[in-house]
Amino acid sequence: MKNIGMIVACEIDAVLGRYGSPLWEETRCGFPVRCYAMGENRLVVVHTGVGELAAAAAAALLIDRYEAELIVNFGVVGGLTEEMAQTKCCVVEKLVHYDFDTSHIDGTVPGQYEGMDSVYIPATRSLVDKAVALCPELKKAVCASADKFVDGREKKAELHRLYGADICEMESAGIALTCRRAGAPFLLIKAVSDGLNGGAAEFHAELERCSRLCLDLTDRIIREI
Repeated sequence: MKNIGMIVACEIDAVLGRYGSPLWEETRCGFPVRCYAMGENRLVVVHTGVGELAAAAAAALLIDRYEAELIVNFGVVGGLTEEMAQTKCCVVEKLVHYDFDTSHIDGTVPGQYEGMDSVYIPATRSLVDKAVALCPELKKAVCASADKFVDGREKKAELHRLYGADICEMESAGIALTCRRAGAPFLLIKAVSDGLNGGAAEFHAELERCSRLCLDLTDRIIREI
């Protein structure tokens, strides 16, 4: 049996709609936790709410308390290019935590962590490749991640210009950094809710549909890996 940990920010209705009643549920460290059978494996879902800090804490909880051998996060994101507004679903191949900045004390550039050779934090390559092989419609994407909801064309275009990012969201950096520290593989599947010219209104209008679409793909992938 493999333990798969799933981190869910604001898309929990899609999870409840797909998987129904859990085998068991509890509250741990303030997070609602639900467990489901997935074939021979066990899927443990932690509902975090939005943000990097909660996502990082949930990743640590899943790895340490529930012995997760794989961490998965699906969710809705903002698109930073015209192409991504049409693409809809993607798998994160690398990301940048763009509001992290210690450049004034250690000579790095904004977004770069000590010990990293660039601002980019790679996802688990083997899982990215397997996801694309299973779902060829997935685009490999660069993600700009921070505790900021990005609204409006100018801000989105700036993130693309600075980092070559395709999407932006608020959880991936916390998950990636925690998993890398723990040596745990992780997979990030995302669906674009609001395009380059969109913002909060489009996000709310598309949240439910994009959540279901993204979870459908995520479920198909993790059942095979």
